[in-house]
Amino acid sequence: MLQSFAAGDAVLHSAEFMKNEVQHSLIHNIVDYPDALRLTTSDRRLLFVQSKGYSPWLWVSGELEPAQRIRLIEQLIENLEELPDSDFPGITAEPQTARIFAGAYCAARGKLYHTNMLLESYQCTEVRKPSSVQGTLVQAATVHIPVIAEFTAGFARDAFGTSQPVEHYLPHADAAVRTGNLYLWMVGGAPVAMAKTVHRSARICRINDVYTSREFRKHGYASRLVAELCEQVLAEGLIPVLFADGKNPDSNKVYQSIGFVQAGKIAEIKFE
Repeated sequence: MLQSFAAGDAVLHSAEFMKNEVQHSLIHNIVDYPDALRLTTSDRRLLFVQSKGYSPWLWVSGELEPAQRIRLIEQLIENLEELPDSDFPGITAEPQTARIFAGAYCAARGKLYHTNMLLESYQCTEVRKPSSVQGTLVQAATVHIPVIAEFTAGFARDAFGTSQPVEHYLPHADAAVRTGNLYLWMVGGAPVAMAKTVHRSARICRINDVYTSREFRKHGYASRLVAELCEQVLAEGLIPVLFADGKNPDSNKVYQSIGFVQAGKIAEIKFE
């Protein structure tokens, strides 16, 4: 039933997948990894992809009837038993799909599961740039690595509750600068916010790691920064997309205010 597929497989450009593409945009990113697990069904109505060590992402066509979706997911789980390593830490998918998979998978393995995070996916086709926001957009450079590490530590604390010293994030900051895709919003010559474009596929470009230093929040800096990046992405002929924590109404309102519209929820479920 399951087949491996290559990163450039036509299934990633099928009409059925494209209806949910923004919601499942990380699948494009995952399949590009050389060691990625890439599985699909013969009818190309299910995708199951995983970067080694992380929770897999699952897409099932929304064109299927509920009973068909359930049966397809159950068949997926049965076939996964044949893999040499099918002990996954969790599952990420559209919420109902994620719950169906988690329930069947954990029942078969005597595990429990819980929803770790509920994300809202967004796309922007028309930017509403905030007015009267001071500052300028700059591409991050090596001189900015210390402050980027500081911002990354703050982002990890706010988004995931993790607490690591700033020095822990210096290699990450260095790597991010080298991609050329990390940008800063500067006010009075000092960085106050950051964001980056992380993956471009045939139609979309994802923006993430949006962060404003705490002492500079509520001034519209992140909104203007993201709006500027959206303009750049749209000029490339791509659609900017991003994810926001469903439990953070402030960030959701900010993205909606600059032109992002909801494109579907994603649940990250952990197994234990």
